[in-house]
Amino acid sequence: MKIFLAQQNYHIGNFEANTAKILTAIEQAKKQNGDLIVFSELAVCGYPPRDFLEFNDFIDQGLTAIEKIREAADTIGVLVGCPSRNPKIEGKDLFNSAFLFYEKEIKGVVHKSLLPTYDIFDEYRYFEPAYEWNVLAFKGKRLAVTICEDIWNLGADPQYRVCPMDQLIKQQPDIMINLSASPFDYVHEIGRKGIVKQNVLKYKLPMVYCNAVGSQTEIIFDGGSLAMNANGDLAAELPYFTEAMQSVVWNEDGSFGGDIVYPDGKIPEVQLTPKQFEPNRNTDKIHQALLLGIRDYFSKMGFTKAIVASSGGIDSAVVLALACEALGPQNVSALLLPSQFSTAHSVSDAEQLSKNLGNHYDIIPIKGIFEAFEKGLAPVFKGLPFNVAEENLQSRIRGALVMALSNKFGTILLNTSNKSELATGYGTLYGDMAGGLGVIGDLYKMQVYALARYINRNGEIIPKNIIEKAPSAELRHDQKDSDSLPEYDILDPILYQYIERRQGPKEIIQMGNDPALVARILKMVNTNEYKRNQFCPIIRVSPKAFGVGRRVPIVGKYLS
Repeated sequence: MKIFLAQQNYHIGNFEANTAKILTAIEQAKKQNGDLIVFSELAVCGYPPRDFLEFNDFIDQGLTAIEKIREAADTIGVLVGCPSRNPKIEGKDLFNSAFLFYEKEIKGVVHKSLLPTYDIFDEYRYFEPAYEWNVLAFKGKRLAVTICEDIWNLGADPQYRVCPMDQLIKQQPDIMINLSASPFDYVHEIGRKGIVKQNVLKYKLPMVYCNAVGSQTEIIFDGGSLAMNANGDLAAELPYFTEAMQSVVWNEDGSFGGDIVYPDGKIPEVQLTPKQFEPNRNTDKIHQALLLGIRDYFSKMGFTKAIVASSGGIDSAVVLALACEALGPQNVSALLLPSQFSTAHSVSDAEQLSKNLGNHYDIIPIKGIFEAFEKGLAPVFKGLPFNVAEENLQSRIRGALVMALSNKFGTILLNTSNKSELATGYGTLYGDMAGGLGVIGDLYKMQVYALARYINRNGEIIPKNIIEKAPSAELRHDQKDSDSLPEYDILDPILYQYIERRQGPKEIIQMGNDPALVARILKMVNTNEYKRNQFCPIIRVSPKAFGVGRRVPIVGKYLS
């Protein structure tokens, strides 16, 4: 049996484009004598559709698209994901379903069983879990079809939920097929093959696993669809971060034909979030994910041009370099906004960066504008000393100017705040926290430096001085980030333990950290949730990112 894996990039709610893409893949598979083609979870509508699922018209459009796909499934079997209605009165109105079409007929429908309700997922809000499990008959074979999270729940406690494969294995299936929408993070991607391997070894069956690819606002789907033999041999693996379609031949003996593929020398074991912060971990994958996130955000929203406030610092340099690589330098502009506190080398470094990248840039000094504000505020401030009010004022002047250019020329402002700053509140609302998309908001400062070095791997793009100089907001004379924050090599590992690993103060102190320092850092994180709540979407690359996957009260007390 010749099985095709269609790893595609969908646009949520764009039924016309998604259906056309699916139909094109079906026709290609037919021309190559395919027996079955497999698409990813909720391919017809795109994943995750969230509250779009509450609109009847949205569901109707999906079911209309399904009919078009059924008509195309004449000489080939098609496994495709789409929401379907629950005919029963009780329970949720919808199922997260996979349809098997063949000979222009529905040969079977499978519903998702284990609905994830953690991190970015909230499927139980919309879907009813499956209440029956049956293998699907196709061309004399018995297919055990599951949907995404089902393969991540080996040994699910039957007292609370039913693991579908534990039910399906009783019906003696010949193969497992999993339709997935498994998002990227720099840990998850490494262990995915290990989780598939655990499944094939447990159930003693080969598996075809089809993952989505592409960015849906903050979520990156990285692809990596695969086929694995029952003994754990990896028979095929599709590329990461790009659309692809590949066939595998499933032989009568139950194995996949062709050479066995081991891209990394061996299949890795399942991995949890590392116990220690590793700033250089999978920088190449993070680079690919951020480029995909920028490209898809712009293409799916209909945007073409970006603008970055370029300060001569490491954060804006990395964002500008990524934007130019993702969109082309001709579509990216930089705005330099020096103040009386900016050093000469900050301006020259920013200029050199744009010259290296080939993007347009403008310079608007803000000293005169800032002095005008100071004059206007003088009667109210009445000679009070310079403090954070004046610092934030400069940041908000810069935010107003860069947004003015954004509005005037139709560009989208890319935010340059990193995760260390967002965690501790080291940023100005309506100033440097302005933007349409947070590009590096899920990277700690040390990871930003690692990414800068990676960008320079084949030659200097980001000037050496930007990478080597001490980081500073340059909002007062001789200012350094370390005036307000611990050094990043101390700060970032503590933030990682609290945010990614959800370790409390006692556990973090037991790791050898100073109790007063831990209390100070965690207090900064908790008291600045109100800022993050007003922040733009952040491209997600870590196991726990700010945004939809981290829901913390703004007004709450966890730490004293």
